[in-house]
Amino acid sequence: MHDHARFDTLAIHAGQEFDPTTGAVIPPIYQTSTYVQDGIGGLRGGYEYSRGGNPTRTALETQLAALEGGELGLSFASGLAAEDALLRTVLAPGDHVVIGNDVYGGTHRLIRRVHGAWGVRHTTVDTSDLDAVRAAIEPSTKVLWVETPSNPLMKISDVAALAELGRAAGVLVVVDNTFASPALQQPLALGADVVVHSTTKYLGGHSDVVGGALVFAGGLGDGGGDSSRPELADLAERVTFTQFAAGAVSGPFDAFLTSRGIKTLGVRMERHSSNALAIARRLDEHAGIERVYYPGLESHPGHELAARQMSGFGGMLSISLAGGGEAARRFAESTELFQLAESLGGVESLVNYPSEMTHASVKGTDAEVPESIVRLSVGIEHVADLLADIDGALARL
Repeated sequence: MHDHARFDTLAIHAGQEFDPTTGAVIPPIYQTSTYVQDGIGGLRGGYEYSRGGNPTRTALETQLAALEGGELGLSFASGLAAEDALLRTVLAPGDHVVIGNDVYGGTHRLIRRVHGAWGVRHTTVDTSDLDAVRAAIEPSTKVLWVETPSNPLMKISDVAALAELGRAAGVLVVVDNTFASPALQQPLALGADVVVHSTTKYLGGHSDVVGGALVFAGGLGDGGGDSSRPELADLAERVTFTQFAAGAVSGPFDAFLTSRGIKTLGVRMERHSSNALAIARRLDEHAGIERVYYPGLESHPGHELAARQMSGFGGMLSISLAGGGEAARRFAESTELFQLAESLGGVESLVNYPSEMTHASVKGTDAEVPESIVRLSVGIEHVADLLADIDGALARL
């Protein structure tokens, strides 16, 4: 059933078989660090020690791979832990990374400061500009890092075109799919090699667990991907080893909470998207708002592309205040239902001031966020209440 099931069915059932011992509909949480062996080396189900594998984490990893249409999923302690494991496996001193100029500040910081200190170079480029990406790729380029929609300016990059460009250049194409989630966008089906997630966000969906994930495209056998690419099978095996050897795994309870959140992902993303579109339209009408960054608006430069490669426009939007940084701060600090906090993707609405919060680490770089920008993570509350909150904040500008 799982091979042919549709998204919402996979979200509920993939990797989530009932417990064969008791018939419990929800698989138990295997809150254990180690496993009894049937004689030396006689492992039950391959489980030896929970850094190497845990049934609750395996269930989540099966779920993640199914939702992204990949052949292997790996669950990590955080999104940055997932990114670091991939980058450390792929890169060596002297290698080069091409990264978007509007990405999560922590990703840029990881590549610039942690891997940069190890001799890895990077070029920051607008990944929505194919010519710019093509010009930035060097002989030593190993990774093209794409985030679409981007954080926080909601730029839309053409995943299929970038994947084709990367394939021709022999560059690994990694897509951060956190903002869209697999409910709205599946980069592997568009040709990407690896998808990365902060599962803290829409996948977990309830602001109660931190986690990350990698999902690898085909090359591992009988899955839906391109099995003619054995280098991806090798990469997946090497990253799996890095995860085991370096140890940044998700714990069983965290994995359980993430799996639980994923089961409602489809219906949540529908509400996130409809609420965000209504709010984007309201903000777009206000004289105090210089620009609304939301791909669901026809005025957005990436609207048509987003409509082609996404099944919905998501719950994230940003605005530029006409009054600059002072007005942006006033807006961000005057909402009530929209709570001032970092992170995103939960059922509750959040407001964030990127310049001093999520993207403070990229000040002074090519990825610096203007001080006039406010980012909204639109939750699934009743849209009328959210609109009233927005109206109140606008009235105080």
